[in-house]
This record gives sequence, structure tokens and C-alpha cells, in this order.
Amino acid sequence: MTRELWTEVDSYLSDALIPADPVLDAALADSAAAGLPSIAVAPNQGKMLYLLALTAGARSILEIGTLGGYSTIWLARALPPGGKLVTCEYEPRHAKVARANLDRAGFGEDVVDIRVGAALETLPGLTGPFDFVFIDADKVNLPGYLAAALELSRPGTTVVVDNVVRGGGVVDDSGSDAAVRGVRGMLEAMTGDDRLDATAVQTVGSKGYDGFVLARVR
Repeated sequence: MTRELWTEVDSYLSDALIPADPVLDAALADSAAAGLPSIAVAPNQGKMLYLLALTAGARSILEIGTLGGYSTIWLARALPPGGKLVTCEYEPRHAKVARANLDRAGFGEDVVDIRVGAALETLPGLTGPFDFVFIDADKVNLPGYLAAALELSRPGTTVVVDNVVRGGGVVDDSGSDAAVRGVRGMLEAMTGDDRLDATAVQTVGSKGYDGFVLARVR
């Protein structure tokens, strides 16, 4: 089993189940042209986020980590009329690209609010509760992001955290990798918090070997 095969399977599944989408394609193309890192979720993962938010009946969504707005567009499409999404992005340059991509997708500031700055500083200024939370930002601060998200949640809120397997590095308890320390700290916090019911799933695909956490606030 190789990454080339994983990518081929991802492409096949996406082609089979996800129609061509010029808006999403343009968001990726403009992000690449602006020099943003190629770390947006894969199309099938974006569709999964859309379906999870839709299944949760989310009217309010919180995203931590906007990048170029690709996953943001998927999530915003799950909102009903009158729904709202708040997304937190550290880099002003990324937020500028995301704003243009979101506007083109039909999600203006009345639907998607981009908060620019360190999320641990902007999150306390938000008003919850949110029905759905997607965390896809730097891993060092995951324990803090989780704690802040829980303060903005309610019983029944769905929480998804991406990139938690780290190519298998999550099992390394040496503490030598700051990102792995962040993931493990978040998982330990989840284990010790009786407000959460959670699981984690390993994934392979065009983005390599990783995985995500799926949790629900009790």
C-alpha cells in the first residue's frame, strides 16, 4: 500500500460521489496562487464535514483554522437560511484570500465572519453556543482550542478535530514533537472531561496517513 494508491482511490471516490465544483476548484487555485500551504482538507473530507454539519442540523458553526476558506465553504453550505459561521484565522494574508473565496461562493460577512488573530485571543470574544465545531489549526495549542470550544458549546454540539494521528506520531510519548504533545494533551483532556463522548479514526488518502477526532458534547 502506497500513498500513490491512496491518492488514486481518493480521486476515484471523489469523482464518483462529488460532482465537479468550479467554486471549490477556484478556491483551491486562488489559495495556491497566493502561496498558501497546500494543507486544505481533501474533497471527500470536505464533503464529510458538510454531511456531518448537515446531519447535526447546525445553525451555528465555529471553525478554528480558515486557511483559504475551502473547508469553510463546505461547512457554510450546510447552514440553513439565517445560519451563521464564525471562522478564526491567525494569518491576515490567509484571511484575505479566504474572504475573496467565500464572497465568490455567495457567503458574505452576514453568513461567514472571519476573526483574524490568535484564536486563543479571539475565541473569548465570541458568543455561543455553537452547534458544530471544526478545529483544524496548529496542533501545539489544541488543548486550549478544545477548552475554548467547549465554553462555546452546548449539550449536543458536534466537535471534529483534524490531523490528530500525525503519520503515526501520536503514539510517541517522548515529548520531542510539540505538535504531538498538543494532540496528546487534547486527547488526555477529552478523556478526563465527562462532558465529552469521543472517538478517533485513522485515515489514509491524498493527504497521507492521519486521522481525526469526532466528539459530541453530552
